[in-house]
Amino acid sequence: MACISHNFGASMKIGRLPVASQRQFPNKFSQLFFQQPRNFRSSKFCDSQYYSRSNRHRIFNSVSSVNGVSERVSVLVIGGGGREHSLCYALKRSHSCDAVFCAPGNAGISNAGDATCIEDLDIFDSSAVIDFCCKWGVGLVVVGPEAPLVAGLTNDLLKAGIRAFGPSSEAAALEGSKNFMKSICDKYGIPTAKYETFTDPLAAKKYIKEQGAPIVVKADGLAAGKGVIVATTLQEAFEAVDTILVNGSFGKAGSSIIVEEFLEGEEASFFALVDGENALALESAQDHKRVNDGDTGPNTGGMGAYCPAPVLTQELQSQVMSSIILPTVKGMSKEGCKFVGVLYAGLMIEKKSGLPKLIEYNVRFGDPECQVLMVRLESDLAQVLLAACKGELNSVTLEWAPGSAMVVVMASNGYPGSYVKGTKIQNLEEAEVAAPGVKIFHAGTAVDADGNYIATGGRVLGVTAKGKDLEEARDRAYRAVEEIKWEGGFNRTDIGWRALPLKQTSSKWCEIST
Repeated sequence: MACISHNFGASMKIGRLPVASQRQFPNKFSQLFFQQPRNFRSSKFCDSQYYSRSNRHRIFNSVSSVNGVSERVSVLVIGGGGREHSLCYALKRSHSCDAVFCAPGNAGISNAGDATCIEDLDIFDSSAVIDFCCKWGVGLVVVGPEAPLVAGLTNDLLKAGIRAFGPSSEAAALEGSKNFMKSICDKYGIPTAKYETFTDPLAAKKYIKEQGAPIVVKADGLAAGKGVIVATTLQEAFEAVDTILVNGSFGKAGSSIIVEEFLEGEEASFFALVDGENALALESAQDHKRVNDGDTGPNTGGMGAYCPAPVLTQELQSQVMSSIILPTVKGMSKEGCKFVGVLYAGLMIEKKSGLPKLIEYNVRFGDPECQVLMVRLESDLAQVLLAACKGELNSVTLEWAPGSAMVVVMASNGYPGSYVKGTKIQNLEEAEVAAPGVKIFHAGTAVDADGNYIATGGRVLGVTAKGKDLEEARDRAYRAVEEIKWEGGFNRTDIGWRALPLKQTSSKWCEIST
């Protein structure tokens, strides 16, 4: 077996993939051990119909314990954005993790050596994903985006005897249908905003007129983070109804809408790992959804985040666990669709009551919140996620690096509307050493024929930094942003403004037309 050290990771085609084991070393470079694929049969499903019981046992028992001596495990991360890059980064640092694969991944993940990217693996083809896992001895699949979860990838992996971190399609309805989430809240007494569900635009407009503005209109299904309209006037609300129900701008996701009361207060993100019965809280974080400084402009997938979030005091976190997270976990179990994965609760700390209310659930790590969580996590992530898959979270204690972390998202000009792809990005290596504790996560990048990074998405980079406190993390993150040369991009200059006094930062990217 040849051992080869690489400055850069690998991006491979399935048919000629050389990597089966990737052990972690204390330096920044990944060490790839090249060997033949494991002797699993490549088939539609790796269940008892297609391969031996001994091989199924081998996959299911690839790691023996959380707190004791562990066997090694190879992990496949599904997705190719900034969230998935940060998950690969954390898994690469896991002592029990032999290899990290990412499908499809992106150029930044590959070039940083944080995972071997499998660019031509169709993540919506369960048979292909299962074949890959069986061939290369993958003992854990971590599903990043919501769409494969809702489509049932976890269901198929579990049927094939492959452990998967992420909920079943039935449990993923907590994100896949806002109406389903609201019905769970109603049934199990979980505090949330008052709402009504509509399929008739005239009935929706009548209700909106009765309630008044501001008011919130939401597409029921998955709309890539763009299906929520906070309407400040009745006219805006009526237009939102027409956009979703009449014009069909979100397709099937907009076949029905939720009209919800507007809650005034401070937003926060709360994450908990769930094993079906138990929940383990992660550190708090706060996202910045609006595209422009001062929380103005349209909603986005997230323009930056920091961790921890001072607004979520220990007392509030306890309230969130007792009044929102645990009732959800118990309720889903009673409904016959146990939730295994990460529950991401979008909260509003209501101004008038000071109490948390549930705005929405996501059934996966948030993006960009995942980035600040993963740079601070010191526990073995592979072991923690396997414990969740095996129903053993009650035996897990998480360890976090002291201090704070912040991520500043750099996006293509025009985002969240139409934007130009292919703009050149330079000086990323210099940016990562501009200050201590900086890590740049790639969300939408590729490499052109000349070897330059180019932007391929709306949100493109997550410039992340740790510090002894939030102020130091902010200063380091923006120092790195200053080093990046990208004429086709912009960023907010005020990430963390609710928790910190405003400080002048670069405005060279900060304005876009809305």
